[in-house]
Amino acid sequence: MTAALHVVILAAGKGTRMRSALPKVLQPLGGRPMLSHVLERARSLSPSTISVVIGHQADRVRATVAADDLRFIEQAEQKGTGHAVSLALDGQEPQGRVLVLYGDVPLIPPEDLEACLEATADLVVLGAEVPDPRGYGRLVEHPPGHLEGIVEERDADAAQQRIRRINTGILCAPVEHLQRWLAQGEAEADRRAGEWYLTDVVAAARAEGRPVVLAMSATPEAVLGVNDRLQLAGQERLFQRGQAERCLRAGLTLADPDRFDLRGELDFGEDCLVDLNVVLEGTVRLGDRVRIGPGCRLRDVVVEDDAQIDAYSVLDSCAVGPGSRVGPFARLRPGARLEAGAAVGNFVEMKNATLGPGAKANHLSYLGDAEVGARANIGAGTITCNYDGANKHRTRIGADAFIGSNSALVAPVTVGDGATIGAGTVLTRDAPPTALTLSRAPQRTLDQWQRPRKTARQADDPGDTGDPEP
Repeated sequence: MTAALHVVILAAGKGTRMRSALPKVLQPLGGRPMLSHVLERARSLSPSTISVVIGHQADRVRATVAADDLRFIEQAEQKGTGHAVSLALDGQEPQGRVLVLYGDVPLIPPEDLEACLEATADLVVLGAEVPDPRGYGRLVEHPPGHLEGIVEERDADAAQQRIRRINTGILCAPVEHLQRWLAQGEAEADRRAGEWYLTDVVAAARAEGRPVVLAMSATPEAVLGVNDRLQLAGQERLFQRGQAERCLRAGLTLADPDRFDLRGELDFGEDCLVDLNVVLEGTVRLGDRVRIGPGCRLRDVVVEDDAQIDAYSVLDSCAVGPGSRVGPFARLRPGARLEAGAAVGNFVEMKNATLGPGAKANHLSYLGDAEVGARANIGAGTITCNYDGANKHRTRIGADAFIGSNSALVAPVTVGDGATIGAGTVLTRDAPPTALTLSRAPQRTLDQWQRPRKTARQADDPGDTGDPEP
C-alpha cells in the first residue's frame, strides 16, 4: 500500500527585499500569485493533505488562496524553517511521507517533484547545480549522490565555496523521522540561541546512520526561489518562455516568442497569428485564422474565425464576431460585441454595446449602452450620450442607418431603419426611419468682420506667441 503523502508549503515570510506592502508569496507571476503556482504543483501530486504555513499578513494570504483542500497553520513567531515545518506536522499521523515546498519557488518542475518522491531513502534533498553559487548553501557529498552535509556560505571554507551544487530547501522524508529530527533541531537551536533551521535534519539523519540521497533538479533556474524584484522578473520570463513554447508546439504562430505574455488561459484554432508585445489575460478564445497585431491587450475575450485585431487595441470582457475588424488603437470595454463583419476603427470606444452584422464605426467615436443595427454607418466624432449624471440609458440605431460626423445621440433615443442623421446633430428625440433628421443652427457669414490685430506693444514682445482670438 502506498504511503500517504503530506505536502507542507512554507509561506510565512515577509519578503523585505521585495519592498512591497504585498506579501512575497502573493506577488504576481503570470497573472497569478506565486503561491497559486505552488499549490497547483502540490495538487498535481494528489496528496492526502496540503498544509500552508502562513505568518506575515496571514489573513490576506489565507483569503487569497483559500480552498477546502488546504490546511492553514499560522506561524505567529518567525523562528525559522524548522519551526514552520514542525508546526505543520504537529498532530499528523506518523505514517506517510512529507514533501516540503516553498511559496516563493513557484515554478518547480513536476519531474523534480517526481524525483524526490521516487527516491528510495529516508531523506531526499533536492539540489541544483548553478554557474554562480554565491548566496546559497553548498551540498557536500560523500559518496557522490549521497549528502554528507549542507554548509551555509558564511561557514564554507575555500574548497566548499567552489562547490556549485546548492541546496534548494525542498526535501522529502517519512513523517515520523522528520518529526524526530526536527525535535533534535529545536534543541540545537535553543543551545545556540538562533533560528531553527530545516537543514539541521540532514545532520540528524546522518547521526542515526540513515542515508540521505541527493536529487538534482533538471531545471536549476526554476528552483532558486524569489527574494527580490530581479529574481521575480527572471521567474516571469522563465514562465512566459514555457507558455510560448507550449503555444508554438500546439500550432500558434508567434512573431517573437520572447515578446509574448500569456497571463491566463488561451484556446486557439488553426492558422492564428500573434504579433509582438501582445498580452493575453484571463480566458481568451481565438477561432481559426485570427490575427492579433502588435501591442494589443486582450482579457476575457472571444474572437471568432477570420477576425483581425489591429495594433495597440485593448479588449476587455467582450466578443468579436467572425470576419470583424478592430483597431488600430480601439478600446472594447465589458459588454461590447461585434457581429459578423462589423468594424471598429482607430480611437473608437465601445462599452455594453453591440455592432450588428456589417456595421461600421471607423474612427473617433464612443458607443456606450447602444444597439447598432446591421450595415449601419457611424460617422467620426459620434457619441451616444448614455449617462444623465445618475442613470445609464440606451441608444438604438436601426439597420442601414447613417449617423453623420460629430453627432451626439442623447439617450434614451431610437434611430429608425435607414434613417440619416445630419452631421453635427444633437439628437434628443427619436428619428424616424428612412428620413433625414438634423438639428443645426443656420450658417451665417459676416462680410465686414475683421480679424483682430496685435497692438504695437504686443508685436514687439518676443514672448507673446498666442494665436489671435476671433
